[in-house]
Amino acid sequence: MPGSEIISNTRDCSEAFKSLYDVVVRLRAPGGCPWDREQNPKTLRGYLIEETYECVEAIDEGDPAHIREELGDLFLLVTMLSYMHEQENSFTVAEVLDNLREKLIRRHPHVFGETKAQDGSGVTSGEVTSEEVLRNWARIKVEQEGRRPKDSILDEVSKGLPPMNRSYKLQKKAAKAGFDFLELRGVCAKIREELEEAERELEHGETRAEAALEAELGDLLFSVVNLCRYVKIEPSAALQRTNNKFTERFKHVEKRMKEAGMEMKRENLALMDEFWDEAKR
Repeated sequence: MPGSEIISNTRDCSEAFKSLYDVVVRLRAPGGCPWDREQNPKTLRGYLIEETYECVEAIDEGDPAHIREELGDLFLLVTMLSYMHEQENSFTVAEVLDNLREKLIRRHPHVFGETKAQDGSGVTSGEVTSEEVLRNWARIKVEQEGRRPKDSILDEVSKGLPPMNRSYKLQKKAAKAGFDFLELRGVCAKIREELEEAERELEHGETRAEAALEAELGDLLFSVVNLCRYVKIEPSAALQRTNNKFTERFKHVEKRMKEAGMEMKRENLALMDEFWDEAKR
């Protein structure tokens, strides 16, 4: 019967989530796990960030078993955080899920209702595009949910994002408003300009002001992130790729130095550089 598989999967998901919920309740109950009982939303914030990045790493690896495990860790934290508020009578886990479901339906009228997404001129098109959906999403938040319009489009970018991710999103928002370099040459020139300013600050040596150097290096990093955005490269993904590459090459240097009976220290830098080049080849 068409759709029977979806119904079956829904029932299986309901049972699986109920089982997870019961485990969380047991862990937090008197006689449960001392560590879990000691936690609160603030103590779990760091774990939430850590597990999110581990999940991203698993997705990059493309290993389904690892992805499944890391998604499970995220489910646990989200369920635990929701249940903590349930224990405080702030809201229930069911309310979290119901609010999410209602929001998804409300913000997708082109899927669950008769309303179609519109282009910027208010004209309804036959084919709904992703950009139209995003515009509709923003309009619904203000008109139907009573969200106060942001004073600036940049206010839509969360301040809680990691700095690199926030830079990337701030730049994307500004570019959508037309505030962007007209050509790639300008983006690259900006990086060179910021690098020169950082170098001039470094020339002050021990007399340099740390705050000034920090500001110049921040400008340089921001400009490099902007180059990534301009050429449609996710900066976090690019940096993670380099992190992995550096790790593998450094491990090779460690291995070769050990084989040579040499210590990893500055005095042996020439040999370490040789092994580094070997790793690159």
